[in-house]
Amino acid sequence: MPPDYTPYQEGIIRRYYQNREALALQKLEDLVAELYLAETENRKNRLWKQVGTAMAHLKVPAGLAEHILKKRSPEVLAQNLKDWWAALPRNPPPTTPPSGPDA
Repeated sequence: MPPDYTPYQEGIIRRYYQNREALALQKLEDLVAELYLAETENRKNRLWKQVGTAMAHLKVPAGLAEHILKKRSPEVLAQNLKDWWAALPRNPPPTTPPSGPDA
């Protein structure tokens, strides 16, 4: 039996799934910043592993993901992120149905 959600909760859930790709790209941007700031090799290794997982969730082509992970360069990842953001389809704001006596 599916849980009963209020219309407000349903809206939050729907917007989350509509913006899931943008959220994943934002996560990758955060990882780029952390890679720049990482001081130890162990930390960098963990961050690159997270980058690989995030790219898999985004369904980045395997060859490109392998190239990025092989280079281990935050600059290469950042440049690809810039391209991915540009290719992300923009959703128009949701329209609300007219209300009032003329509707």
